[in-house]
Formats: sequence, structure tokens, C-alpha cells
Amino acid sequence: MRINLIGPGDMNFHYYELLKLSPEKVNKEIEKIAGTLYSSGVEICLLPDKGISLEIARAFKNRGGKVIGIAPLSDKNPGVEHLKQYINEKVNGKTLFDEIIDSGDWPRQNMNGCLFGDAVLYLGKSPGTEGERNYGVYMYKIINRGKEGMEQKIRNINLQARAGLNFPYTFFIYSPFLSEKFSIEDEAYAKKSGVNLVYLKDNSDLKNKILKFRANKRTF
Repeated sequence: MRINLIGPGDMNFHYYELLKLSPEKVNKEIEKIAGTLYSSGVEICLLPDKGISLEIARAFKNRGGKVIGIAPLSDKNPGVEHLKQYINEKVNGKTLFDEIIDSGDWPRQNMNGCLFGDAVLYLGKSPGTEGERNYGVYMYKIINRGKEGMEQKIRNINLQARAGLNFPYTFFIYSPFLSEKFSIEDEAYAKKSGVNLVYLKDNSDLKNKILKFRANKRTF
């Protein structure tokens, strides 16, 4: 099972200034989340860039977990030169990313990035994260329910995309990193699109919800 991590890139601004969390609190949460993901036997994927997702990936890799990068390697402008330091990063002498999946260009990355996981772990509300989440819901609607006059299959997006193939497509929302729940509109459109929104009270709740999620595996 693969879980896609999305969250704010500017940790100082989001977690310390906006949410008024201490660095010690955030670091403890990072370690607990990484530990739960690892003990749950999942692999994780993310955009190789600075931020909360990368910090969790480092802690996850330090435990021996499998980490996959989703990056627009084929993009020409602006390209991915600014991501190279993260793509090539090492943790304790081992490459952080076990493989990098080419998502195409930046527009495709932004629209389809959330579709590479069986589920998404949402780690905080920022413009970039909201863009990823909203496009994930919208594109899944097109794949799952269709849009009048338009048909799209998950495998036509990318052979590595897997949203909805093996499990009910779900966004796990980590409430300790959020000031409030999503709006009524957000929840209604997710439901209409066939996307589950699952709020997590804390790290223990994450572990329990992953176990329940895995029990709902689809068979074909």
C-alpha cells in the first residue's frame, strides 16, 4: 500500500508562526508519524522538495522504509534543477528516494500528483497543498465518475498512478496540523467525487485508521 504525503513547504511560517506550534512539538509529531507509517508496512511517495513531507520521509527512511519520489523530470521550464539536492539526498549513507517516477511536466505534477498513492496523508493547509488536494479530488471525479463528454482512465494518466485501483481513495487529514476542519463545500464535493475524507485526531488515530483502510482492500 502506498501513501502520498502532501503538506506545507515553509515550515517556519506554517507551523511555528501560523499554528503557534513549537519546533519540539512538530519534531515529535514527525517522528511519531514516520514510526506509524513504517510499522504499518506502507511505502510513501512525495514531491522531492523541502517541507513537512520531506522531513517525515527522512525519518521514515531512517527506519528502513521505502520512499518514492514523484517529480516532473520531463519539464523544461522551469524544470527540476531546484529539486536535485532533494532527489539526490542521502540518509545515513543511503539514497533517500528508492525511485523517482516522472510525472511529466509541472502542470501534470500539480494536477495528478495525489493520484500516485492509494491514499493521501494531508499535513497542513497551504496554497500548494490545497491545489494538490483539490486537483486530486477533481481528477478522481473524472476517473471514477466521469464527466459528460469525457472519459479518462487512471492508467492513461501514468502507469504508476493507482488512486482507487486497490483501495477506496482516501485523504487522511492530520488534524494536529490544521486550525479547523474543511468547509462544508470541500466535504460535499469530495463525497460527490467518490473521495473519502478521514480526519485524524492524533498519531494513534492514524495507526488505527490505516489498519481499517487496509482491511477494505478491493479485489478484482
